[in-house]
Amino acid sequence: MAKNVLGKPLIGCCTDPMTGYFRDGVCNTGPTDSGRHVVCAIMTEEFLDFTRSRGNDLSTPRPEYQFPGLKPGDGWCLCALRWKEAYDAGVIVPVKLEATHEKALEYIDFSILLDAKIVS
Repeated sequence: MAKNVLGKPLIGCCTDPMTGYFRDGVCNTGPTDSGRHVVCAIMTEEFLDFTRSRGNDLSTPRPEYQFPGLKPGDGWCLCALRWKEAYDAGVIVPVKLEATHEKALEYIDFSILLDAKIVS
């Protein structure tokens, strides 16, 4: 069973919209997930603008990929390096620690994630 960054069983991130590399609502990962979609982040307008400026528009629906487009408040399993890039640029994206896969710790210090945690 996968663990979260707290060393406990990984819980779901979001099912509306359905997130996760495997589109099962969980920030799980595997060998084919080269982006490491392991950070359960709560979208903000600032982050959606930031990632769009970096060439990854998460706001626009893409029906051909069954992607509804994200809005502020949506939970989404982000690539660890994109989350860290935003953080380094001063864009703090709230995280749900219980739903953030332990693999995130290979890219992001726990203390940084702790500072960005949401209160559940």
